[in-house]
Amino acid sequence: MAAADLGAAEWERSKITNQDLNLLKKLGITKKPKAVCFPSEESYPTPPMGYRVSFVDHLIRGLSAPIHPFLRGLLYVYGLQLHHLTPNSILHISIFITLCEAFLGVQPNWALWKRIFFCRRNGSANVAYNIGGVVISVRSSVNYFDVKLPDSVQGWRKKWLYIREENHGCAEDNIPPFDGAEKILRRRSWDAEATEEERTSTEALMTRIHELQNTRGKELSGIQITAYFLRTRVQPLQARKNPFWNYAGDEDADRLSTNLEVKDLDRLIRRISSLKKKDSIPSTCRVKPYSAAHALPKPLIKEFLRIGAQFVGYRDYASKTEEKLAEANERADTLALKLEQCEEARKKAESDAIEARQEADKAKADAAGVEDLRKRLHDAETSLSDHITAQSAREAAITKRIKTQSRRFVDRTSQEFELEDPDNDVLLDAVSFLEFHGTEAREGMDEAKAGLSKLFPYFFPKKEEPATFLGLAKCFNPPEDLGLKMRHENMKVAVESTVALVADSQQTIDWAKVGDTEQIEQAKWRSLIKAAKLNTKKILAYLGIKPSSTPSSSRPEV
Repeated sequence: MAAADLGAAEWERSKITNQDLNLLKKLGITKKPKAVCFPSEESYPTPPMGYRVSFVDHLIRGLSAPIHPFLRGLLYVYGLQLHHLTPNSILHISIFITLCEAFLGVQPNWALWKRIFFCRRNGSANVAYNIGGVVISVRSSVNYFDVKLPDSVQGWRKKWLYIREENHGCAEDNIPPFDGAEKILRRRSWDAEATEEERTSTEALMTRIHELQNTRGKELSGIQITAYFLRTRVQPLQARKNPFWNYAGDEDADRLSTNLEVKDLDRLIRRISSLKKKDSIPSTCRVKPYSAAHALPKPLIKEFLRIGAQFVGYRDYASKTEEKLAEANERADTLALKLEQCEEARKKAESDAIEARQEADKAKADAAGVEDLRKRLHDAETSLSDHITAQSAREAAITKRIKTQSRRFVDRTSQEFELEDPDNDVLLDAVSFLEFHGTEAREGMDEAKAGLSKLFPYFFPKKEEPATFLGLAKCFNPPEDLGLKMRHENMKVAVESTVALVADSQQTIDWAKVGDTEQIEQAKWRSLIKAAKLNTKKILAYLGIKPSSTPSSSRPEV
């Protein structure tokens, strides 16, 4: 039996504690006026205009509005709302975005995500959750960071609130409208694997992840990544002005609050992970993350160093002659101008690259939807083909049955037909043959009914003629011999007529002797019958009866 989907019935009155409120304040989530709106007595979310539904345990794991474009694209491709995701799933996404921006130096990559993660339904054998009904998990075949997630987050579904929807002039940053009763429908995209092209394009990133995990003395862990984004006070799942590789420390524009105290950070990390009191909390990352102070490697820097090395050679030659020095200075000025132009080009290239990556991520998300439509079209074509095959088989079976009935008509009527103008369609031609045989059968039945109707009064003078042909035919096919019965009736009439004639002639006859035919031999009986024929014909003529041509019986019938 399928598990029951709780839907809207799963919601109940929000129960946020003072400890939760203090934590949200320390994290800077409630710093802006009206950034958060807490529900009052309602037991089902009814967010005010401009607000969306969220949870305390989502916010402390890196979620803020407006949401990151990667998160919005993920929700679109998977067909989910924010409340469908568990807190552990939210943390997985936060860690992934931090990994991409701060340690790989790339925008969150959808192809890389598909290589590492998949979605599955969350629930028990009897209940399918709506709140937290989907879990994001690491593929078993992938060697990924041990994030130390707890087995469950107790009571998180009861700690819901409203967060103010904000955007940077782009509708794509918006959180989709809330619908608590919407059922979760599994999509093929939930466990879609990366294509061969995507695997090739992300192989270098997977290699780098492996290096980050396994470089001796510089092993990066999931807890280190988690602690890093919590220390920066930047929410990974928020649409930000700068990626992590441009993080500017205390002056960063995307920070929500000042640094957390060590004890508060320690308590928060233990709350969202499975670490015990005996487990230590990393104070730094073993791998230095990219930031404004630790810039990304730039290919143009190598080119600048190569050009700078050429200047050294020019200065060596300039000491020999003033003319060569002037030439070197002139070339240096030219190169300086080119350097300035290259710097502007580099900045524009970086800006274009960021926009291109964002567009590519969105295009890949859209492509996932197209791939889903293509698969559905293929399934529809397969279903249509199966239907046509089944229909052909059905028509063949019908044709076979019609031909069988036609052969039975031929066996009964000994009448075969040929089509003068066939349709060249097996089924239609078979129907045409059946129509011919049906017409012949109807005409035969009409003739038979007319004949039986004429005979009915003679055989059944005291019965009412049946209205149907079948009833009429059954009357003429009783268990007894109907012809013999009629002959007996005729003989009775003949005997009665003979006796009446004899009585009318006033002759005296011993009828007992006349009726005793058992003593008469066969030969004598035949001669008596033969001698009586002349008088029999006269008597019948006198009675107005025309005798039939049937021969007389060789034995008397009594």
